[in-house]
Amino acid sequence: MDFAFDARTEELRGKLLAFMDEHVYPAEAVAEEQRAALADPWDTPPVVEELKAEARRRGLWNVFLPDAEYGAGLTNVQYAPLAEITGRSPQLAPTALNCAAPDTGNMEVLAQFGTEEQRKRWLHPLLAGEIRSAFAMTEPEVASSDATNIETRIERDGDDYVITGRKWYISGAMNPRCEIFIVMGKTDPEGADPRRQQSMVLVPRDTPGVGIRRAMRVYGYEDHYHGGHAEVVFDGVRVPAANIVGEEGGGFAIAQARLGPGRIHHCMRLIGMAERAIELMCRRAADRTAFGKPLAAQGVVQEWIADSRVAVEQLRLLVLKTAWLMDTVGNRGAHTEIQAIKIATPRTVADIIDKAVQLHGAGGVGQDFPLAELWAAARTLRLADGPDEVHQRSLARRELKQYR
Repeated sequence: MDFAFDARTEELRGKLLAFMDEHVYPAEAVAEEQRAALADPWDTPPVVEELKAEARRRGLWNVFLPDAEYGAGLTNVQYAPLAEITGRSPQLAPTALNCAAPDTGNMEVLAQFGTEEQRKRWLHPLLAGEIRSAFAMTEPEVASSDATNIETRIERDGDDYVITGRKWYISGAMNPRCEIFIVMGKTDPEGADPRRQQSMVLVPRDTPGVGIRRAMRVYGYEDHYHGGHAEVVFDGVRVPAANIVGEEGGGFAIAQARLGPGRIHHCMRLIGMAERAIELMCRRAADRTAFGKPLAAQGVVQEWIADSRVAVEQLRLLVLKTAWLMDTVGNRGAHTEIQAIKIATPRTVADIIDKAVQLHGAGGVGQDFPLAELWAAARTLRLADGPDEVHQRSLARRELKQYR
C-alpha cells in the first residue's frame, strides 16, 4: 500500500508490520499445535498471551478505540491501514492487539453508553485484555436482520430485570474467559414505536439461568480463537435494574451506533485478507509448473492476479472514503458509504480468496494453507452485521428518493 498517511499512522504501521513478521506469522503454526493440546479447546493458546504482551510492549494495544481516554485516540482513517494489516492473520493479530470482535464493539458500547460503575466493572478489564465478552442479539426463530423481530423478553420485576429468550451465533461465548454478555431484548414489546421496544442489559456469564447449549459451526469451522459462536438460552435470568445499558428503549439506537464502526472494521480487515490471498496466489503461481510451464505464465492465472489487484485497490479507496466521512460528518452522514462497503467488500474478497483456492488445488481447501478458513470468514460476513440484501434495499431506496 503506497498511500501517505500522517506521521503517527506511519509509525504505528511500521511497528505493526514488524510485529507481524517477527511474531504473528511465526505464531500461526505454534498456536495450532498448542490449541490441539489444550484441555479445553475453547481456551486461549499460550502463544496468544505472549503476542498480547509483546503488542502492549510495542504500543500496539487498543488502537481501535477513537476515545483517547480508553484507547489510542486514532481516527477511522488512521486506524484503517492498521486494521488491514491485522486482517492478514485474522485469527491471531486482532486478538493480539485487543482489537478483536465482539470485544471491540462491546468496549465501544460501554465507553459511550455505560455508567461509571459499568465501566469500572466490565470496560476496564476488557481494555486490559483480562476478560472476554459476547454480544447477544441474533435469534434462531426470527429473521434477526430486522431487529424489531427480536423475541427475547426483558421484564422489570421490582429492582431487577428478568431475561427470557434464546440466542444463537453469539460470538465469543464459548471462550471460558468470556465473563459478560450484552443482551438485546424487548422491554416494551407492545410499544407504539417498534424502534423503542428494545433495550440492552449486562448479564454476567455465571448468572443463574444462563445456559450455553452448544457451539455453532461456520462452514464446518468452530472458530476457537475468537471464542466460537454459541447457542445461548436465558431462562428467567435475573439481573439488577442497574445493569441496563443507556436507557430503556434505547437498544435499537445503541445497536446502530455499535454496528457502524463494526462494519467498517470488518471491511478494513477483509482487505488484509485479500492481500494475504493475493500474496499466496502469486507465490503459488511462481513455484508451480503445469503442462510444461509455470502457472504464472498461464493466461488465466495472470487474469486472476490482475483482476484481484484492481479489485483490492478499488475497495481500499472506498473504505478510506467511508472512514474519512465517518471522521468528518459522523456515522449517520456516512450511512450510504458504510452500506456500500458492507455490500462490496465481503463479496469481492470472497471471490479473490476463491481464485487463490483454485490456484492451490487440493491444498486450497485443506489445513496447510489459511485460504479455506479465510474464505469461510469472508463469506460469513455477507450475513454478519446485516445481510447484503438489507443494505442493498436501504441503499437503493436512498438512491431512488432523489428522483421521486
